[in-house]
Amino acid sequence: CVLCNEADLHPNDDSWLWRGDPTDIALLSLARKFGIKREAMLQNHPEINCIPFEPERRFAASYHRIAGEIRVLAKGAPEKIGAMITDTETRMRMLDAAHQMACEGYRVLAFAEGLAPADLDEVAVPSEPEDASFLGLIGMIDPLRPGVRDAVKIALDAGVNTIMITGDHPVTAMAIARDLGLADSSDQVVTGADLPAQPEAIASLFSTAKVFARVSPRQKLEIVQAAREADHYVAVTGDGVNDAPALRTANIGVAMGRSGTDVAREAADIVITDDHFATITHGIEEGRIAYDNVRKVIFLLISTGLAEVILVALAVSYGLPLPLLPVQLLWLNLVTNGIQDVALAFEPGERDILHRKPRPTGESIFNRIMLERTILSALVMGTVGFAVFRHLLEIGWSEYSARNALLLLMVLFENVHIFNCRSETKSAFAISLRKSPILMIGMLVAFFVHLAMMYWPW
Repeated sequence: CVLCNEADLHPNDDSWLWRGDPTDIALLSLARKFGIKREAMLQNHPEINCIPFEPERRFAASYHRIAGEIRVLAKGAPEKIGAMITDTETRMRMLDAAHQMACEGYRVLAFAEGLAPADLDEVAVPSEPEDASFLGLIGMIDPLRPGVRDAVKIALDAGVNTIMITGDHPVTAMAIARDLGLADSSDQVVTGADLPAQPEAIASLFSTAKVFARVSPRQKLEIVQAAREADHYVAVTGDGVNDAPALRTANIGVAMGRSGTDVAREAADIVITDDHFATITHGIEEGRIAYDNVRKVIFLLISTGLAEVILVALAVSYGLPLPLLPVQLLWLNLVTNGIQDVALAFEPGERDILHRKPRPTGESIFNRIMLERTILSALVMGTVGFAVFRHLLEIGWSEYSARNALLLLMVLFENVHIFNCRSETKSAFAISLRKSPILMIGMLVAFFVHLAMMYWPW
């Protein structure tokens, strides 16, 4: 645990400083609890050479001078270390024990040691150890945080398909996926050895596969690329150096702020400061609320502006005087849109916002429902306003009085219309006014400001 290790762990007053892979740090922490320090061990057993850990190798080894001999110490995946053990009975017992631990959700590391050649070169990369003796297994687990299972379910309800990609043993990955509610059958697990080479074949797995286990960083990148080529909008989470290519390739790379490496954070688009999956679902919710509110504000501005265009166009086409003077139009936009659109931007999210499917990435803000609602609202406000203005002139009102009355009508129209803007799918009467206190205040302020303009001479 201590000698075949690439991390550092040091006390610092009342805290600890560490550097390196979290697995190696955990092993050093275990050794510290037994009073074993890496620095002292290296002084007594100097390192001659090493084979650094690589996901493709799935093991690491270091060569040390111990009691006048050069011995190799190896750690890694049980099946990989098992191939180095010549005793068949020991190997089978070790693999069986590792399988049992993996079924309980543990990530299992196997440890072995053997005799290395006395003339081992300190520069050349050693060959893979052979004829090693089994030492033991260590199981470690990163327990699920509270709320993660619920967050995965919320993401699924929101139309976000969550897939686990890990280098862990398939049995370990399946145990964690079952706790997460991601998978309930081994048929939903695909190993790196079974991963097809063609992107189309990989994409065909997404409908059934929920877990990709024992995959290399290159295979993780291939999975992300296949998902993008299949027109999925892909967000990738990761914290390690090996996750950087996938983070960079995804539509959105999400790195962990606490446990993440600098390389992962640099490659990502977003860094989560609390390393919690639930933060991603909260981000999806806030993003949808922001997008909805942008659409609501645009709907308000365009529909009311188009209503004013229709009002003026109808009056001109019928040979009537301008229904509203330029300064009145400016005032109308200031007293209604200038106050209400700001209030509308602070609207809370609708209840079903996380039960909708994601919108198509190529969909315009001005989709069919936006265009239909804009045109209908503008026609109602513009034509009714024109009819009232024409009627007032016909019954003998002066242009001055008719314009003032029409201006008041348009303010009232837009004060009512603001509540139509709160939802694209629900009636204004179906949403409680108590949900929109800022909007209510904005509407009342706009209305009373206009009344003050009408009746206060200054």
